[in-house]
Amino acid sequence: MEKKQRKTNVKKKFSIEDLKEAWNKKQVFDIYVEDVDGEFNLHCVFADGIHGIMPREEVSSVVEDDGLVSSELCLKRKGKIMQACIKDMSLVEDKIDKVILSKKDLELKVRRWMYMNLKAGMKLRGVVRGMTDYAAFVDVGGGVTGFLKIEEISTVRVQKVSDKLKLGQRVECVVKKYDRDTGRIELSLKDAQPKFELRVKNLKEGAIVEGIVRVRNRNGLLVELKNDILALADHVSGIEIGQKVIVHVKKIQLEKEKIKVEIIG
Repeated sequence: MEKKQRKTNVKKKFSIEDLKEAWNKKQVFDIYVEDVDGEFNLHCVFADGIHGIMPREEVSSVVEDDGLVSSELCLKRKGKIMQACIKDMSLVEDKIDKVILSKKDLELKVRRWMYMNLKAGMKLRGVVRGMTDYAAFVDVGGGVTGFLKIEEISTVRVQKVSDKLKLGQRVECVVKKYDRDTGRIELSLKDAQPKFELRVKNLKEGAIVEGIVRVRNRNGLLVELKNDILALADHVSGIEIGQKVIVHVKKIQLEKEKIKVEIIG
């Protein structure tokens, strides 16, 4: 049932002239991958049931050591919606005979745009594609990957990346640094966060809320609340880092950006 619904999502009516214009302008389509053949070409449907093929070499601009797009990447596309453009099209007696689709051309277009326009301070949306304990790798479009250090993930200190992020999670980041010579993009989730007063506007003194203990220091326990809010609680025996707790909000100091809580459960 889900598969049928996905197909209908990509069916739109296009005349021959519409498709010719889309071809010339490299218009982006949502396409549904029906199958992957033995040579790892993608068989797709788009535009009111029109079928097209995406050759293996057009699936991505990223290739393996053998110069080919990963077969695993091709197989993972089956049954999913992806974006593509028309690379080539042939007509017979003014009817569509063959449509060649490309994801690679879109990726290269995105990379060219980034090379010309990307700069520190810009916001980008992306998907977490890889993680280590101390960094995350975010696909920001066009097969371009940004580097997110653990200290840039949150205003709250975390022990490892997986404490805050999951593979496949969609995030909005700020570009911290961009090196045009190497193509390296350093990102920050922390810098994309609203200011402290906005994050705490729905938090009231006297409230009972959930939190996660993130740090133990000489002053007490630092507890993460919703919206990346960090609060200080007195030491409590038996509490471990990463443990979920219930806290009572005792005091909020907007001017000092400090919150005092008491662990009650």
